[in-house]
Amino acid sequence: MFDGVARWWDGFELWLAQQWFPVQFVLVMAVLLPLGGGLALLIDRAVGAVAHRISRVRQGTRQWDRPS
Repeated sequence: MFDGVARWWDGFELWLAQQWFPVQFVLVMAVLLPLGGGLALLIDRAVGAVAHRISRVRQGTRQWDRPS
């Protein structure tokens, strides 16, 4: 199976390398921009979730530390 994927990738890479530069640029950007945007969104949500949990924990300990 991996051999088939490797042969397909080699053929695609050869085809892409033979294209005119503006065509290469458009094709690469059509793949990289959505992938990069998705990865940035995933990282943003993960950092936001961690920050939310940390702020909840800190607020909870502050309430317990206060004398009644």
